[in-house]
Amino acid sequence: MSTGISFFDAPSARHGSAAGRAHRTSENALSLLLVSLLAFAALLTLFVFRTADDNRLTSWQWVFAGADAARPVALALGAIAVAFALRKLPLPPRGAGIWLFGLSFAAGAAFWNEPEVIVDASRYFAQAKYLALHGIGAFAEAWGAELPAWTDLPLVPFFYGLIFRFAGEERLYIQIFTTLLFSGTVVLTYRIGKELWDDTVGFYGAALLLGMPYLLTQVPLMLVDVPAMFLIALAEFTAIKAFKLGGAHWIAAAVAAITLAALSKYSAWLALTVLIPIIMVYAREAPKRTLQRAIVIVGLAAALFGFMVLAKHDLLIEQFRLLWDYQRPGLGRWQESFVSTFLFQIHPFIAAAAAYSLYAAIRRKDLKYAIIGWLLALALLGQIGRIRYLIALFPMLALMAAYGLREIRNSEARAFALFCAVLSSLAVAFFAYLPFLQAASAANLQKAGAHLDALDAQLIEVITLEQTSVGIHPAMSVALLDLFARKPLAYRPELTNLSPPEGINASPLRFTWEYSLRRHYPAATAHPERETAVALILSDPSQPLPPRVAQRLENHCLAGEFMASEGVFGYQTLVRIYRPASGGEQRCLHGGTG
Repeated sequence: MSTGISFFDAPSARHGSAAGRAHRTSENALSLLLVSLLAFAALLTLFVFRTADDNRLTSWQWVFAGADAARPVALALGAIAVAFALRKLPLPPRGAGIWLFGLSFAAGAAFWNEPEVIVDASRYFAQAKYLALHGIGAFAEAWGAELPAWTDLPLVPFFYGLIFRFAGEERLYIQIFTTLLFSGTVVLTYRIGKELWDDTVGFYGAALLLGMPYLLTQVPLMLVDVPAMFLIALAEFTAIKAFKLGGAHWIAAAVAAITLAALSKYSAWLALTVLIPIIMVYAREAPKRTLQRAIVIVGLAAALFGFMVLAKHDLLIEQFRLLWDYQRPGLGRWQESFVSTFLFQIHPFIAAAAAYSLYAAIRRKDLKYAIIGWLLALALLGQIGRIRYLIALFPMLALMAAYGLREIRNSEARAFALFCAVLSSLAVAFFAYLPFLQAASAANLQKAGAHLDALDAQLIEVITLEQTSVGIHPAMSVALLDLFARKPLAYRPELTNLSPPEGINASPLRFTWEYSLRRHYPAATAHPERETAVALILSDPSQPLPPRVAQRLENHCLAGEFMASEGVFGYQTLVRIYRPASGGEQRCLHGGTG
């Protein structure tokens, strides 16, 4: 008999006796103590070695800058204490899907006050705004022509545009939509685990998506990553059901889901190769039937997608060329380490359990494991080190971790480990990541938009000054400001003629110089009304005004100033708002004149 804790062993046969119950109590206490120590040590170790986190958005060296050890200690102890109190809850609970949906939606909604911290959102906003203004037909005709497409696919901006057109141009509606998709992904993860194995693997996998603090920061943003993650998970689930059960409705659902996922993002095409292990798994049971279903599903999805390819084949060829000549080499330069992604931005318990799950699956000779391990294997073999490109595999990674946690036979210790991972990640996300992002300079656009709406002005003229620390075209700030302002904006690019910096062709910010916003803001004419309020977006508080800008602001008074900065990112969006001087005022221009 083993003298250890028996962490991964079956319960002792002596548990029916008094000695057995005492042994079980002692073993259980040791298991809980071990999990507690590991959970505490994990958070504290990450804090101590936080300079190893090279994430470009929520690096621990930034979110915990200036903090002493008391802060992570408090977060860890608080999470462990709550996890200990919850450890005896029956998992999965009744109505597991409803619980998962509700809790994940609440977690995502807690980030709705986060500003738009990634400049790519300006593209998707501009595309959605075009559909809202001009209609679906115009969007389809203009996409890739009058409406620049860069390396985007049209589906997600199309959804955003529908929301703007029929609900209103409000960021809140977009956030509700993306949060619903996030919660839908959580439920789909549960259903995939349940289909492949059982309720326990499904529930633990779904819950562990909340153990990825970086993922929560992406939920409220107007990007394509969370919608693409949902569509890929939907394609995986419907494909599993179609190959497992057949039936016209499941086959049609799989075809539709695969087609939609393929239209969401180019990287989704790689993720959809997960169909290969799905087909292999069910081909073992019924080779002929599975082959027939594969031909129908893949063939119909390819045909549907082909219609779009034929309609925009010239554009797609150009996008492929851009992806191959620009995006592919760029992956080698725009990297974040796997240490950052799988230890700092995802709870270490998840990474450890996922790693152990490979051993467990090999020992069990479980071919179904290939379905959930496929995407991670591709990412590791391809050395895809950019976390935003890995979001689509997070549901499968969570299921891998759940598969590994299933090996903990002590249900109380297993639940305790789950709660420790989830609650400590939520604590880091809510009390470290969110305050850091809310203090970022991107929040100035958010606050300035509300301030502009309160001004007594029908039109807001926007002037952008050069970004002094990063090679990004400042015009992208106009679209992000427009996302937060209800009043119409007029953009004045002619006041600050800018040239692309050297080396921009190899920069991840190249699109900002090739993406024109003039067509989105037709009110930006050469004859502005002198009584119009002006929003000046700059990158440094002491940045001098070009002569033409200073002339434009004559007879204007400073009406608001939003100058917060996290002091980390090169892209800074500081905002000064000016109103026309009243009759009794003459020259009252303040600040930023150099």
